[in-house]
Amino acid sequence: MSTIPARIERMPYSSFHRRLLWLGGLGYVFDAMDAAVLAFMLPVLREQWHLSSVQTGVLGSGTFIGYFFGAALAGILGDVIGRRTVMVWSLIIYCVASLISAAAQDWPFFMAMRIIAGFGTGGESAIVAPFLSEFVARKYRGTFTGSLAAFFSFGFVAAAVLGYLVIPLSPDAWRVVSVITALPVVMLLWWRRALPESPRWLDSRGRTAEAEAVVDKMEAELRAAGVPFEQEPVPAHEPVAPATSGRRTPLDNLKALWSRELASITAMAWLMWLSITFSYYAFFTWIPGLLVQSGMTITRSFSYSLVMYLAQIPGYFSGAWLNEKIGRQATIVIYMALGGFSALGLALTHSDAAILTSGFLLSFFMNGTYAGVYAFTPEVFPTHVRATGMGVASAIGRLGAIAAPILVGYLYPRLGFGGVFGATTLVLAIGALAVLIMGVPTRGRSLEEIAAMRLKR
Repeated sequence: MSTIPARIERMPYSSFHRRLLWLGGLGYVFDAMDAAVLAFMLPVLREQWHLSSVQTGVLGSGTFIGYFFGAALAGILGDVIGRRTVMVWSLIIYCVASLISAAAQDWPFFMAMRIIAGFGTGGESAIVAPFLSEFVARKYRGTFTGSLAAFFSFGFVAAAVLGYLVIPLSPDAWRVVSVITALPVVMLLWWRRALPESPRWLDSRGRTAEAEAVVDKMEAELRAAGVPFEQEPVPAHEPVAPATSGRRTPLDNLKALWSRELASITAMAWLMWLSITFSYYAFFTWIPGLLVQSGMTITRSFSYSLVMYLAQIPGYFSGAWLNEKIGRQATIVIYMALGGFSALGLALTHSDAAILTSGFLLSFFMNGTYAGVYAFTPEVFPTHVRATGMGVASAIGRLGAIAAPILVGYLYPRLGFGGVFGATTLVLAIGALAVLIMGVPTRGRSLEEIAAMRLKR
């Protein structure tokens, strides 16, 4: 009988966990900044390299293509070779490719580097949440993981600042921005060098002595800081992973996602990620252009878009707070539903003030949904396939990111502004229903309790 989960559950939230939050969150800042800043580079690159609209669109999709493969592979490998190893190599790949892209002289080479950089950011984004959530007790896990995801919003705002302040300075200023987004990652890699491997993962692989050594260090740090442990005893749990987990292959883990015990959870996770990611990128990729096409000036369109970007920050942190107050499942369903109503408001309204209000609310609720999604997804999969479940679900979501800009471009000439956001309402409703019907409650339960509860269903 393993005591590793019980020992982690007795640890209160402390400086150790705050350090994890910053180290994981800063990675998400650079992930988001790298993806978002490309939108500000594309107009410059289109003119500099004389790109057609099709070439520009293909170039814009490069990051998401890489992200798809990076997220899927990182999740699969994270359950086989370890979360920490995958996280470190994902950052190295991103950093090197981003720096090389700054020297690109033509768009095919730049796109190739963007795909490789996207591979790295996809791996980083998919592995950080399941990795770090395994260090946190059930009482704090929802707020912790939701707050971790909230760092994405700072990356988007930072990208907007770089786009407005640096890129216009010269025709080659986009190269400086590529370096700016990559170099801080070197420091982040240095800071993360002392991060231990997940003790829960080590325990699930039969490496109990290593897991105990990690937990011993965590407990020693808390004792040295004079932090009292939780007094309520937490029972030890039998490992949920099968006895052969140490010999499981990536194919075994992929098959497990569609086993009788996990099939409905996997379907729910895929629908959830696909619906929110499709809606998110349909909105943020097209909103400036759609506002202009609907009659708004470019200047006002950009100012409205910036306000909508800023709504991400309170959206994320409100979702993180509600994760522990009402639960991840309820937070996702409520925020998706309210996001759907906000999208409907965009579809039906005509005045600039109403468009700004509806757009602000849609941004707020979609990002609040992500705070729930990043907390919920790692929890609903057992330890031996947690990274695989998270990585593949995240990768499926990126299919929505790839398809959304194309589909919006197809719908707008035929259905107009209202049709685009009417479709967004429908997609968010499908995601909310999937989570409501097929999701499981996770608030106040340890990761092992959630796994055991699901296996009994």
